[in-house]
Amino acid sequence: MKIRTGIILTLSILLAGKAMGQNQKPLSLPDAINLGIRNSHTLAGSQARIEEATAALREAVERKLPDVKLSGSYLRLNTANFDLKSKDNSGGSGGSGESPKVSQAMYGIVNASLPIYAGGKIRYGIESSRYLAEAAKLDADNDREEVVQNIIEAYINLYKAKTAVELVKENLLQSQQRVKDFSNLEKNGLLARNELLKAELQSSNTELTLLDVQNNWQLANVNMDLMLGLPEQTEIIPDSSVLDQPIGPKTLEEYVTAAMTNRKDMAALDLHKKSAQSGVKSTKAELYPSLALTGGYIAADIPNVFSVTNALNIGVGVSYNIGSLWKSKAKVQQAEARVKQITANEAILNDQVKLQVNKSYLDLLSSQKKVEVNAKAVEQANENYRITKNKYNNALATTTDLLDADVAQLQAKLNYVFSKADAVVAYNKLLQVAGLTEINTNK
Repeated sequence: MKIRTGIILTLSILLAGKAMGQNQKPLSLPDAINLGIRNSHTLAGSQARIEEATAALREAVERKLPDVKLSGSYLRLNTANFDLKSKDNSGGSGGSGESPKVSQAMYGIVNASLPIYAGGKIRYGIESSRYLAEAAKLDADNDREEVVQNIIEAYINLYKAKTAVELVKENLLQSQQRVKDFSNLEKNGLLARNELLKAELQSSNTELTLLDVQNNWQLANVNMDLMLGLPEQTEIIPDSSVLDQPIGPKTLEEYVTAAMTNRKDMAALDLHKKSAQSGVKSTKAELYPSLALTGGYIAADIPNVFSVTNALNIGVGVSYNIGSLWKSKAKVQQAEARVKQITANEAILNDQVKLQVNKSYLDLLSSQKKVEVNAKAVEQANENYRITKNKYNNALATTTDLLDADVAQLQAKLNYVFSKADAVVAYNKLLQVAGLTEINTNK
């Protein structure tokens, strides 16, 4: 039964590896970042928002251009009665002749208006839209940094899962070899049956552990494929050199200062505030009159009655909405309230940024310390296993001691690899929250 279970497990692992290995793709972290940026749905949405804000800016600028309206009509009439009267020199009036028959009429009008002054409403509208367009670009940059950090974390997670599979497989081979050795000893009467059962139990537990880490690896691989826009069957081979990224932390104060200067979300929020302030000015501009240069052309024709051609006009038009004196107050208050909201959000974001930098800095220091501790733990676990094995060979240690030492050795190796990987993630997270970047995505 034990042999059958082992065969089934081995076949399942081999089949899973074969299925994924049909399309292997070695991929470095910089290449993964470039690929993820190109295929990110989040960044595609950010680009669409930039295009929308840019179009809104063009719309605001186009308000400076003249408005031209063209209208015309062709009318069919019933039998209309026309009585054309005009005063003669003596002051009398009269008509003569038969009334003309009219069955149709046509006219066309062209009006043009060029704004000259609108109280600053157009100018402040352009200013507000320009701030929003710049803010949209900064928001996209901030989204890009988030995407890059997510890719880094997913890539490191994939590396950890892949390494865990390799280490557990290696340990499983050792366990299976130990079972064979113990089985031979038990057959020759040199080992108690329960000692062999302990070794077999540990081997079974290692097989179950391998199934878990194998599933984690496959899930991490699918997640990475989806993130990078690759087919889900692609097996990504992470580059172990990712752990060699130099980590040289600055002081906490330097990172906080960098965050206050370089964070894209803080800069974007400042532009939103400037846009809202321009919106206040634009709303107040409704209190002022508007001045425009106007011009037009009129043509009309009523057959048998009269026709008008070449009727050009040009002038200056002034309009003033008197109702704005008592209707604009609420609008101005709304615009000013938006400025106050953004100002409050600035203060909140400022505190959040400082907290994020502090947390990320402490996480990095903790990760570096864990790397040091786990490096010593690996040395200690290796030495402990060597000594315990020697004692076991000389009948000075029990099988339980040997198996415990083996498990401790495997766990120490896993903890060390995981802590090194976590330190890379913690360092890049600190760079992100500080508005810095050190990964060259063009490698």
